[in-house]
This record gives sequence, structure tokens and C-alpha cells, in this order.
Amino acid sequence: MSHELTLQLLDTHAGGDVSRIVIGGIDPLPGTTVREQMEYLENDADGLRKLLLNEPYGIPEMSVDLIVPACDPQAQMGYIIMEVMGYPVYSGSNTICTATALLETGLIPKREGIQHFTLESPAGLVQIEARVENGVVEAITCGGLPSYIDTHRAQIHVPGVGDVTYSIAYSGGFYALVDAAELGFSLKREEERALAECAHRIVEAIQAHSGFSHYTLGDVGPLPFLHFMGPVEQIADDFYRSRSTTYVHPGVICRSTTGTGTSARLALMHYEGTIKPGDKLETVSLRETGFIGEVVAVREAGGKHQVVENTITGKSYVLARSEIVVNCDDPMVDCGGVHHILSDRHPVAVNRSDAATA
Repeated sequence: MSHELTLQLLDTHAGGDVSRIVIGGIDPLPGTTVREQMEYLENDADGLRKLLLNEPYGIPEMSVDLIVPACDPQAQMGYIIMEVMGYPVYSGSNTICTATALLETGLIPKREGIQHFTLESPAGLVQIEARVENGVVEAITCGGLPSYIDTHRAQIHVPGVGDVTYSIAYSGGFYALVDAAELGFSLKREEERALAECAHRIVEAIQAHSGFSHYTLGDVGPLPFLHFMGPVEQIADDFYRSRSTTYVHPGVICRSTTGTGTSARLALMHYEGTIKPGDKLETVSLRETGFIGEVVAVREAGGKHQVVENTITGKSYVLARSEIVVNCDDPMVDCGGVHHILSDRHPVAVNRSDAATA
């Protein structure tokens, strides 16, 4: 009989995007930072991402977040994000889900009212504010990555689409921002397949034409994201709302508007002078779910960029608590890139007694 290996999971969603949180079953990863541990997974153990995002265990539209002990003493926990496009250094929806999972599992003790704690992502430290009412995590506000506009209203000819006007923002990954109405979309759910096909063609064309470099990180790979922007409605003096849709290359339309997509939109609105520090934007998805982004401050960086400091607020829901069996004898299961990090023990990812309180 084959030796049974298992993974302990907490499935969650924020805005409709499912984040599968791995809380046990993985051995400690090498690396002195969470970023280095992410790079180890990417280069030497990508099988975990493939295992949980592909049949028979998952689907590419999901995300996976691996809880790891924090390396930075200022953080209570660390986490690594895995998606169909690879290993994003940051994600708002995944951060909201991970923070909720840590509270719901007791890995970070949950307290009534407002509590603060710090997580270590591959992008660095992330400040979390959790609002707990009657024992329920009602909202998570997380710091979005500093966002800026790299390219404003460039044009490209896209086969099968035509001439497309786009802007490029960085908000944890590079985003192409396009006007949905200019491309014939009203951002309704029945347009989902057509949105994915259109976005795929635009991203392929931009990737073939241009590469983008972050002012400190340098080359972070080919363009992975596109954000369709709907019209902006002003709800109050400092509050705006807009339908929005985020695409992840290749082929995935996100259920939520995504945190990084919302941060990218804030950067563009500030660049165009339509939003200022203290203002908020609610992005609304094809499924009528929303995240709220707030411009906290603006600063100069990299010699030429107006960088927008921002936060993202949303709510995550727990879908399931489970333990999956990894059967390497199953012909549908490829253990080649994961067997060396699967633990033959059954601990949670970190010792609860070691979890610092906020």
C-alpha cells in the first residue's frame, strides 16, 4: 500500500475568487525571506501549484496560498501566492482570504472589534486591519502595493479586435487598463467568455510589442493582467463606483475585481486628476461583488513616477475545511514537482503557540 500523504486546506473566497489556503502538510521551505521561499517553489517545487490548480484537485480559476512562518520579526505570519500565471508577489483578494483564514483557524488569535497585525508576503510586509463583529470577520483592509502609471493611453493594433487604446499600471504586477465601452462591452456576466477572448488577444499583442520594467524590481516578466474599466459614477464627494473586470493571462476572468486591479485603477484615476488622497473607489464585478480602494497618499519615486499609496477593503467567506489525500499512484496526479516538500507528518504550517498577537 502506498504511503498516504495529505494536505490540510481552508477554502475561502473574496468577491467570488476562490483562494485555497494550505495550512498543513508541507515541509519547511528553504530561504531567509518569504520572497526566497516563493522563488524556491517557483524553481524547484512548482508541482504544488500545479497539483492544487489542476484536475483532479482544482481548476485554474482558483488561487492557492501557502501559509509559512514569517521570516521578518515584524510579521506574525507569511504567505506565498500561486495562480495560473505563476507566482504574483502580491494579490489583494488572496491577502484578504489569507488574513481571514489565519483568524478563523486561530493561527492568529481573533479578537472582537478592530485588530491589527502584519503579514509577510513575497512583496514585503503587509499591514492588516481586521474588523470582527460577534466573532465573524466582517472586513479586512490590507495595504495595496504602491501603484503608478508606466504608460498612458498608448495605442496598438490587435488582430481580431482592431486599434486599442491602453494604459499600463504597476500595482503588484503590470496591468493593461482598457475602456470597456470602447471595446463594445457593458461588463455584464453574459459577456464573460467574450471578455476573456478579447483580453487574451490584447495581452498577446502587447507582450509581443513591449516589455515593462519596475523602477526598483527591474524586469518582472511578461504582462500578466488586463483590467476592463467601466464608467465612473460619483456617489459622494469622496466616493466613486465603477464596474470593472480583471483578466489573468492566459484565459482567466476573475470573479472579483481583484485588489491589484483596483489599485491599478486608483493609480490611473489619480494620474488623470479625477481622484485625490482620501477618496475611495468601489469596483464592482460581473457578479456584483465589490472591493473598496482608498488613496492614502501620493509620493514621488524612481525619479519620474507619482506613486499612489493605497488600501483595499473586502470580505472573505470560508467555504470548506478539508484534508486532501495526495495519491502519487493516481495517473491523473503528477507528484514529480511536489513529492520532496510533502510532509509525512500532519502538523499545521506553524505552531499556534508561536503565533504573536497583534
